[in-house]
Amino acid sequence: MTQMSERHTAKVIGVTVAAAVGGFLFGFDSSVINGAVDSIQGHFELGSFFTGFAVAIALLGCAVGAWFAGRLADRWGRKKVMLLGSVLFVVSSLGAGLAFSVPDLMLWRVLGGLGIGIASVIAPTYISEIAPARYRGALASLQQLAITLGIFAALLSDAVLQNAAGGASNELWLNLEAWRWMFIVGVVPAVVYGILALLIPESPRYLVGKHLDQEAADILANITGEVDPQERVSEIRLTLRHESTASFDDIRGPKFGLQPIVWVGIFMAIFQQFVGINAIFYYSTTLWKSVGFTENESFTTSVITAIINVGMTFVAILFVDRIGRRILLMVGSLGMFASLLMAAIAFSQATGSGDDVVLPSPWGAVALIGANLFVIFFASTWGPVMWVMLGEMFPNNMRAYALGISTAANWIANFTVTLAFPPLTRSVGLWFLYGLFAFFALLSFFFVRSKVRETKGMELEEMHT
Repeated sequence: MTQMSERHTAKVIGVTVAAAVGGFLFGFDSSVINGAVDSIQGHFELGSFFTGFAVAIALLGCAVGAWFAGRLADRWGRKKVMLLGSVLFVVSSLGAGLAFSVPDLMLWRVLGGLGIGIASVIAPTYISEIAPARYRGALASLQQLAITLGIFAALLSDAVLQNAAGGASNELWLNLEAWRWMFIVGVVPAVVYGILALLIPESPRYLVGKHLDQEAADILANITGEVDPQERVSEIRLTLRHESTASFDDIRGPKFGLQPIVWVGIFMAIFQQFVGINAIFYYSTTLWKSVGFTENESFTTSVITAIINVGMTFVAILFVDRIGRRILLMVGSLGMFASLLMAAIAFSQATGSGDDVVLPSPWGAVALIGANLFVIFFASTWGPVMWVMLGEMFPNNMRAYALGISTAANWIANFTVTLAFPPLTRSVGLWFLYGLFAFFALLSFFFVRSKVRETKGMELEEMHT
């Protein structure tokens, strides 16, 4: 049992916020390319396919980082893997900002992707392991809040740098174009993340797995306020009795080679991307320019969308532990379906071709409202809740592997959408793509209703296959 005094609550929130800075970097590094896409395309003279590939290749690194992060965390500890992510972020930010060729840029983006993948696994793992069950949903949602703040910071810094230079392709400081500085500023939060990783305690569940029971008990008593930390250590040890021999075999099962609960996690991760959220956050500036917005208007619109994304994440934080995960997910699915359908209908009214496409009145406003309603529903439901679920839904003996493979699936789905978006926009049109996203949003409703079980209020030791 946990006795959460104000002092312990403050400590838990403090270490959660520190860990969630990895989510900030996740959001920042994955979205910072938004404002640089057109400049990269022009600077390196890329076609639509290779532009999409230059954006999306980081996501392959994300998938690899996510796949290996769990195993590294079990071997090295959560803190050391966080430090590795910090170093990768620093190197990637500098390298991408100083890139002299497309292969060079892609290399640094892949390294950054490795860091994002690591952060996307380690933050929810650490938070779910340090947080008491009663508050775990809200605390784990701080990870998504940090992601949205990172997205907002990236789009805001892109807009500020673009405005200061009079255009993303114009020189700003030290004879470097503004789009290069968009990457370089990522060094600052990366260094902060590394410093915070040094200051937070190690995960009690990792320590128990390494037979450091007294250290784990001290952290449970001092940070989370466990009344009987030794009893909780014993509970953790019971669920981790196979942890020392953890392998891919732990997630093997009768359903196409995997345990059913693992497939649920994988499909949740895929649905979160197939509704098209990153078509907005990676390409929003390009998207709005393509339908008649000026460069400044497009950057401003992207920042407004990011603000909405941040604000609505608080809704999930307030309600995820009150009304539960399943209801939020199902409400989000229906809301995303309706808003994406609205955007699809609006984009179907576009006139012109090539670079002269416009949305006649009132369809430009309808598209903008539909896109932002979609962000509202995503940010208050599927955005944070999917990560909450992945961090807590798996049994302890398979959590690292199951979370790793689910997160890797999320990044591969993200890669697919990101790579396909630019060429498909030209070949089939935005109306078709947004209609497809709406279809997946509707499918996600039926998936959650039939396959996802509630985990509100359950200790991690109570999770089973």
